[in-house]
Amino acid sequence: MASLLNRILTLLGRAASGAVSEALTQKSPSSSGTSGSTPSGSTETAQSHGSKLSAAPSSRGVSVYDVTALGLPDFSYSPDPDGDADPGEVVWTWVPFEEDPSQGKDRPVLVLARHDNRLVVAQMTSKDHDRDAAQEARWGRFWHDVGTGDWDRHGRPSEVRLDRLLLVEPASVRREGATMNREVFDGVVAALRHHHS
Repeated sequence: MASLLNRILTLLGRAASGAVSEALTQKSPSSSGTSGSTPSGSTETAQSHGSKLSAAPSSRGVSVYDVTALGLPDFSYSPDPDGDADPGEVVWTWVPFEEDPSQGKDRPVLVLARHDNRLVVAQMTSKDHDRDAAQEARWGRFWHDVGTGDWDRHGRPSEVRLDRLLLVEPASVRREGATMNREVFDGVVAALRHHHS
């Protein structure tokens, strides 16, 4: 119930913010010729102040990568601390829930490759799925241990999900987290190849 109320309040807040921005834009003399557009910062502000659990409007730019139809991507390890998400880096983005893709939350993901102009990523977690591996497998979820890294500020061991890859628009990446070392990245790639063989 609290989750539903939180969603409603978030959506109402965004709608009110959009209405105020639109009203200000229409009254502003500098906005002639841009009727109906929103100020460039309004979307960013709404996204940066949103809750960890978010509704569908944040899902733009994120979809499931269909390994069955497309095959595994061409993996590459090319981290570059330039502010752009690159293969081998752990970044944060919105990840849709499987049960309800209109819902999701910000999570760390490992960038594995590029496909067209999008990023192929695998979601990460600090939850230890070794303890419930049989239960996870019954649900079709498989994980690979990657240990600790700078992507988790508490230094907790992490796991990468093998059975569900995502396609992410680079603009949907919230922040850069850290670089995974080459040996660990190669281990993830080997586990993905084994899982999908």
